[in-house]
Amino acid sequence: MSSIVKKPELMAPAGDWTMLRAAVSNGADAIYFGVDKLNMRAKAKNFFVDELKDIALYCKENNVLTYLTLNTIVFEEELQEVEEIILKAKDAGINRIICWDLAVAELCHKHNFPFAISTQGSISNSVAASVYKRLGAVRIVLARECSLDEIKKIRANTNLEIEAFIHGAMCIAISGRCFMSHHLFGQSANRGECVQPCRREYEVIDSAAEKSLILGEDYVMSPKDLCTIEFIDQLIEAGIDSFKIEGRKRAPEYVAKVVSVYREAIDLYFEGKLTAEKKKEFLTELEKVYNRGFSSGFYFGIPSSEDYAGVEGSKATTRKVYLGKVLNYYKQPEVAHILIESGKVKVGDKIIFIGETTAVIEIEIKEMRVNEIENTEALKGDEITLQLRQLVRRNDKVYIIENLK
Repeated sequence: MSSIVKKPELMAPAGDWTMLRAAVSNGADAIYFGVDKLNMRAKAKNFFVDELKDIALYCKENNVLTYLTLNTIVFEEELQEVEEIILKAKDAGINRIICWDLAVAELCHKHNFPFAISTQGSISNSVAASVYKRLGAVRIVLARECSLDEIKKIRANTNLEIEAFIHGAMCIAISGRCFMSHHLFGQSANRGECVQPCRREYEVIDSAAEKSLILGEDYVMSPKDLCTIEFIDQLIEAGIDSFKIEGRKRAPEYVAKVVSVYREAIDLYFEGKLTAEKKKEFLTELEKVYNRGFSSGFYFGIPSSEDYAGVEGSKATTRKVYLGKVLNYYKQPEVAHILIESGKVKVGDKIIFIGETTAVIEIEIKEMRVNEIENTEALKGDEITLQLRQLVRRNDKVYIIENLK
């Protein structure tokens, strides 16, 4: 480890308050999010403009930076609305805008509001970076197609902040600019409306021979997810300023797990304790939440046929199954009171609490009382109490974590 290596920012996605609090409580340095308009995850959960002040205040209290995504293409009739959102974000205390359309960049520059250029801009060299710097950009989010060697060269030739993805979904299109969803369903990926037709099983028909093939094993348009945990030290040493986790459409427990793993990995690197064994443990943890299999993306060259997902859904090694809800939490004895509404649970099981204010809390049951009597198993309809140091809240949902592999 070099003594002059800068500790990178760890940036997490937030689609709602549960995800936002999960990101913050698990060690994110920054969060990125959209409002209900003009962002590339229009189909995900999003915040509203009138929540911007609350978001900025909460994150400032927790020393977390806030980045608002206004990263779709913008039409002429939307220019006034864009400017209004920028002004409200600035007034609220949001730290930066992430954008792609030059109109948004120009309006940010006009109002002296820091902005970063999205990966949609496909920036893959230092000359392009210098152009955006003249426009006022303070950061560039590099094209996903950049290799690690290319990133090092760009780093050596620009003093703009560099941001790169380290984990999450990848797209078959160049930097995510795709027209397939628009062509088939009239919902444009470049307006945040992608329905991901590339992830599906397809049938190829030979009309002359009247035969067909199901492309259900290769999923040739659906890449695996990016995972950099096994070479995160190399990314740190490349001088990347910000590590970005993809996943605004995924679940809160995904955000909690991925942020916590990369937080620990980065911290261990700077303590000189990031070993190959720890990386292996981290990879096992990351496999537990939603993923399509893992790939190193473009970091070490162009992905091969082995980098396709092979499945339509997730390859996660665990899943959460609804168990019940919190009836009450008693602060003095630190005890959670839970109603079992589905399935069963026993001592040794891992459960997860999810709530808008609570965010995500995962524990293993060491002991519990069932209907006020100490027991090792509870069934649907039972009420259980267990020791829990972390504060949970009435009506928080409780899930059991089931192993799939």
